[in-house]
Amino acid sequence: MAERAYAEVIGLPVAHSKSPLIHGFWIDALGLDAEYRATRVAPDELAAYFAERRADPAWRGCNLTIPHKLAALDHVEDRGGVRDTIGAINTAFRADDGVLVGTNTDAGGFYAPLAGFDFTGKPVTVIGAGGAARAVLFALSKMGVGPVTILNRNPLKAAALLSAFKLKGQALPLSAPVPPSALLVNTSALGMTGQPPLELDLSPLPSDAVVYDIVYAPLVTDLLAQAQDRGLEVVDGLEMLVGQAALAFEILFGKEPPRERDDELRDLLVA
Repeated sequence: MAERAYAEVIGLPVAHSKSPLIHGFWIDALGLDAEYRATRVAPDELAAYFAERRADPAWRGCNLTIPHKLAALDHVEDRGGVRDTIGAINTAFRADDGVLVGTNTDAGGFYAPLAGFDFTGKPVTVIGAGGAARAVLFALSKMGVGPVTILNRNPLKAAALLSAFKLKGQALPLSAPVPPSALLVNTSALGMTGQPPLELDLSPLPSDAVVYDIVYAPLVTDLLAQAQDRGLEVVDGLEMLVGQAALAFEILFGKEPPRERDDELRDLLVA
């Protein structure tokens, strides 16, 4: 009798991850004979982890969280050229030919809630220049947006990212005023529970601007609350979290998740 198929999220720490709840919800909803686990893997255990899972036919793949998103590239094939674009993977899976392949669903997850908008040629502001910013800038480069302004503590790092993704724009210190923008995205941890606040004045944004915060704890950050007070369209961090998970779920389990039940899932995630 074949062993039950499974996938997992690996990281250190990993107990905080919402991936098991999300994937478990979809597995139950679809009635799949599978499971999704959270597995603690330290950096010095990563090579052994992949060697062991590679030999396990029941293993469908894994999602990767800190600190493995870059290091895991050394243990899988990079068929999509992720190393040279986003620079990190968040999903590893067994391809049809049996080879372990790495990919990144963060960019697609970020883009999903924006699919109904047209930002072609329009100015965008991005807060932060870390790993999450790379996925966001990759998506923005594919969306054909206008000039991109990155506000970051280290403007030189931000300028290097603009160059890497061939985006026209400017890199400014975090203290600089927000320029008029059709879309503003916070990719930093500022505003997250336990982190310093993100103090921005959104008054330069036009009335039809969209404000997107990838932070999901708290769900309504001070940034989103300020945007809502102005009547602006907002996108919260659960949108990207669930969006990237949905793409990973299809890769890992070969089934589309039941997105018509997103409201139920969101209630679970914020409970």
